[in-house]
Amino acid sequence: MCGITGILSLDPRRPVERAPLEAMTRELVHRGPDDEGFHVQGPVGLGFRRLAIVDPRPAGNQPHYGNGDKVVSVCNGEIFNHEALRDDLIARGHAFRSRADVEVVPHAYQEWGDGVLDRLNGQFAFAVYEPERHRLLLARDPVGICPLFWCEVDGLLLFASEIKALLAHPAVPRQLDPTGLDQILTFPGTVSPRTLFAGIHALPPGHALVVEDGRIALRGYWDLDYPRGEAAPAPSDWEEQLEHLLRQAVSRRLQGDVPVGFYLSGGLDSSLVAGLIHDLRPNDDWRAFSIVFDDEAIDERGFQRQVADRIGARLTSVPFSADEIDHRLRAVVRAAETPLRETYDTCSHALSQAVAESGCKVVLSGEGADELFAGYVGYRFDLARDATGDGFADPFDGDEWEEIRARETLWGDGNFFYERDYAGFRDTRAALYAPGLAARLGQFDCTRGAAVDTTRLAGRHPLHKRSYVDFKLRIADHLLADHGDRMTFAHSVEGRYPFLDADLIDFVRRLPPSLLMQDGREKYPLRRIARRHVPPAIIEREKFAFVAPGSPALLARARDGAAEWVADLLDPTRIRAEGVFNADTVARLREAYLQPGFSVNQTFDIDLMMIVLTFQLFREEFQLSSPT
Repeated sequence: MCGITGILSLDPRRPVERAPLEAMTRELVHRGPDDEGFHVQGPVGLGFRRLAIVDPRPAGNQPHYGNGDKVVSVCNGEIFNHEALRDDLIARGHAFRSRADVEVVPHAYQEWGDGVLDRLNGQFAFAVYEPERHRLLLARDPVGICPLFWCEVDGLLLFASEIKALLAHPAVPRQLDPTGLDQILTFPGTVSPRTLFAGIHALPPGHALVVEDGRIALRGYWDLDYPRGEAAPAPSDWEEQLEHLLRQAVSRRLQGDVPVGFYLSGGLDSSLVAGLIHDLRPNDDWRAFSIVFDDEAIDERGFQRQVADRIGARLTSVPFSADEIDHRLRAVVRAAETPLRETYDTCSHALSQAVAESGCKVVLSGEGADELFAGYVGYRFDLARDATGDGFADPFDGDEWEEIRARETLWGDGNFFYERDYAGFRDTRAALYAPGLAARLGQFDCTRGAAVDTTRLAGRHPLHKRSYVDFKLRIADHLLADHGDRMTFAHSVEGRYPFLDADLIDFVRRLPPSLLMQDGREKYPLRRIARRHVPPAIIEREKFAFVAPGSPALLARARDGAAEWVADLLDPTRIRAEGVFNADTVARLREAYLQPGFSVNQTFDIDLMMIVLTFQLFREEFQLSSPT
């Protein structure tokens, strides 16, 4: 993986300047410390920073060109089926200059046009430009592993792997989009195409952006599509097929000419990935990386050690405490480019640093298994609601009819419950915003429109509905973004996710929901396969959410004089002047969070003070202007 940037003049007669492109590309050195490359010709400029993983020779550097140099491309990502594509393209007359996996992109585009998107298996965000047609294609992989942001300013289309690169262009403003902030408060994170920056858009997963004849058009080329109605029975050999696909997904992600490691949390998902890695290449010297806590209530080192010992991996355990959160949080917010709802991104930041210091450039993770195999507690609740037919089986805030209307707007289904009652939560958000901003909540309220494509929920099983929403609201712009991509690349490490393999997703989406959860236990298919690869204690343990100390720990440190920056950020005079949050509400929350015995249940509660604190850091780091 790497970092890409680009400037396209919508007027083909207007040449692009090189200096702004170079400034944008310099902001991505952490994504690609090994090399850089540029293509600046007429109305287009492409920039590239390289993290050399496949064919690290200079010949593998980008930009890459198609036959006759009639197509030029830059790509951030990995094309896992590049060898098969390369053989096909060579048979069709294409010549290659390197073994780099992403060199297939411009050639495949020459052969199949936009149909290239249906042939790639990988994680990618790329740009392909045809000079003769003055045509640009931007695309992001189906589930959104690789980021891509864009904006239109002063007759130019700008794009980059991270927002900070766009902000390096002098024409791009730094202004808060209040709807983006409202999404942070309401959902697991922002939802593409929204960001925290007005006018800067995230290309949604499974989407392409085409610029042709000076016009910009967006189109989706893939979406998660669960079956309607009654599910077909599972094939008799489903377990063998699933294990084959899992082994294939892991094997694909071990590709490369550099050392590869893996995260080991002590839970089922990462342990299964570790077991499959060992099974595929038992004689390799594998490196595993884990977070350990002094607090026994959240520490998992015993389970981590069981797995590492079983497969003979060298385990690096990274100690973590509230001191580390204090030390890392500002850097984490800058890397994430968003306020945060939890502190566990600081753990991910520490882990990727350990990976980099070990000499590994690639790390595998178990991310995506919970969303694909019904692994969260919400899936169990959905089954209970479905059995009773009561969408209000849980206590709810406010008026029931208001909540039904809110759910119908968000999901197209008044009985579908996702995380909280949104009608009642609207009052909480209004109380947290500054008076002037609260008065305009109706203009930027993220619950006033559909949160996802509701046609993908209609007629689906409750578990499939939740899975689809999790993929759209939790995976792409949170777990794969601020928690994944930005934390690994903060230390020049590439993250790979076997459970998000395209072939695996396509198989699992067709399994009957009754197979995913049996006897109230989540992820039944994975537990079956794990019996051959994972210690029994890992398989039988209850799901254990990965958490880290929240804002109460930081507030207590500030009270005790150990984190002065917290008091500065929460100063009431400052908060009133900035006009985003209500200073009185923040003061009341701060007092409540400091009460003896107070805690935030990160599975069910929102750490509002963490959002306030990290927004304040975010605003400082990016010099964000007040909302208008």
